[in-house]
Amino acid sequence: MQARRLLIFDVALALSVTVAGIAEIWVPFVSRQADGSAVASTFVVVVCGLALTQRRHHPLSSGLVVLWGWIAVFTFVEVYVLFWGQFVPMGIALFSIARHGRGREPYWGAAAGALTLLYFDLFVEYLQEPGEIMFHWGVFTTVWVFGYGLSASSRRAKESTERAIAAEVAAAEQALTAVVEERTRIARELHDIVAHSVTTMVVQAGAAEQVVDDDPDYVRQALASIRTTGSGALADMRRVVTILRDIEEPGALAPQPGVRNLSALVDDARSAGLTATLDVAGQVRPLPAGVDVAAYRIVQEALTNVRRHAQATEVRVGLDYSEDAIRIEVADDGVGSVDPRGGHGLIGMRERASLYGGGLEAGSENGSGFVVRAVLPAATA
Repeated sequence: MQARRLLIFDVALALSVTVAGIAEIWVPFVSRQADGSAVASTFVVVVCGLALTQRRHHPLSSGLVVLWGWIAVFTFVEVYVLFWGQFVPMGIALFSIARHGRGREPYWGAAAGALTLLYFDLFVEYLQEPGEIMFHWGVFTTVWVFGYGLSASSRRAKESTERAIAAEVAAAEQALTAVVEERTRIARELHDIVAHSVTTMVVQAGAAEQVVDDDPDYVRQALASIRTTGSGALADMRRVVTILRDIEEPGALAPQPGVRNLSALVDDARSAGLTATLDVAGQVRPLPAGVDVAAYRIVQEALTNVRRHAQATEVRVGLDYSEDAIRIEVADDGVGSVDPRGGHGLIGMRERASLYGGGLEAGSENGSGFVVRAVLPAATA
């Protein structure tokens, strides 16, 4: 919207100057001097007006058309000396070069303006009076300095804004890093406390087991101590989870998903336009909690990769329960362009599988389609 308003302003300015210049020629105004061709003068006024419409996007080239166009015409054709149709567009062009020029363009514009004035001072009789020369040079110098000053001020404001944004980003990153480091330190300390509590519980349970028949009172005391220690350990574990989890994250407090929720993932894939199927083989049975979540996340990430990268039309999710493991396979008929060595998704899937003593393989088959295979032990130590 801002760019459109600026373009409308530039066109309106160019049109106003062009109309004023044409009226100066044909009315005529008292500011018209010398003798010349009205048609040729009008042609140059119109060309300069068209060039001024590009003064913001192409300041140097449009400015040179205005500044040197009149020099070229004066060299070969007799035209009028104009104020509104000639001097005013030149001043606007010089200002635009100084204001909107990039790099060294403002300096080239200053040189072009000086050469233009020198030409008129030396070769146009009506502009050789001392008062005319001082007026022209004074106006040109003023508009160039004013335009260049606005440009420098705009650059400083932009650089200041960028520095402020960079400082805010750096401060936010530093604060976030400090929070993460402190949370990690606290979590490590709480982990040590929980580990010590669990170790104490194991020792007390072992001691109580040895005297369960001989000293019931001691066993009751040991069980009470185990209960108290376990409650404290559980509370500390909740604190660890609270520290490491973003409470504002959607679903942060929801129950952890498992293979029982895979049908919902397959339905989501269907709603995305894929022909998705879920095949289950073997004796279905409850899995250890961690393995259950890991299996779900691996399938979830694999299906996400299919939707985002594979350009597939079909995908099949397979689960195979064996005696000591569960095997997962997600295969699609896409282009097979996903690099199995890269990408955070595949890295995360491998990490989940290796965490529980399993493994994961991913790659295309026969140059078409992509397959993710994972094996997770059905029980962990």
